[in-house]
Amino acid sequence: MTQNQTLVDVVLPCLDEAGALPWVLARLPQGYRAIVVDNGSTDGSADIARSLGATVVHEQRRGFGAAAHAGLLAATAPIVAFCDADASMNPEDLPRVVDPVADGTRDLVLGRRRPTVAGSWPVHARIANTSLSWRLRRITGVTIHDLGPMRAASREKLLSLNLQDRRSGYPLEMFLRASEAGWRIHEVDVPYAPRVGRSKVTGTVRGTLTAIGDMSRLLREVRR
Repeated sequence: MTQNQTLVDVVLPCLDEAGALPWVLARLPQGYRAIVVDNGSTDGSADIARSLGATVVHEQRRGFGAAAHAGLLAATAPIVAFCDADASMNPEDLPRVVDPVADGTRDLVLGRRRPTVAGSWPVHARIANTSLSWRLRRITGVTIHDLGPMRAASREKLLSLNLQDRRSGYPLEMFLRASEAGWRIHEVDVPYAPRVGRSKVTGTVRGTLTAIGDMSRLLREVRR
């Protein structure tokens, strides 16, 4: 792979992450291109990302799914990875989820968050995630313990899923549709550290409840 050849586009949904972006973007592996999707930041995140060489996409409709999907549509590399822009996950770990896709042994790889210190993952969010993962194992038969934000798959295959959720249910819809399509889904451990700044979802009970509501709706639709 030449220095300028892009193997992986990394979608980084972003809402006011000016404090974390320099650390995150400095750690992208060679051949990985950052697509920072600004979702209405007021702290200059987009300008910082652009100054550091990232491709910046603006998505006015608020919601994690809206930002993530805008990044997917902007991607051109054969593999697309997703990662939070808050420095809770180190982009240097992206090959853990990308390599099994690149070598053709897996279709979708999810990063199972492994907290590095106490407090990395709030208790209420961890409980909600454990419950969701248990339900997903029962419904799909796929061994999964975490519906985490770091993941990778083929761009063409992701587009073929025709994902519709534009809120917190986007990662779940991706997993469910991939399972229905018979994808080879795999989970690998990735370190998970305290984020920079306050989370818009798992850092608040209200955000967690909103995410649970979005995901519960999707699960009901699957079981109809």
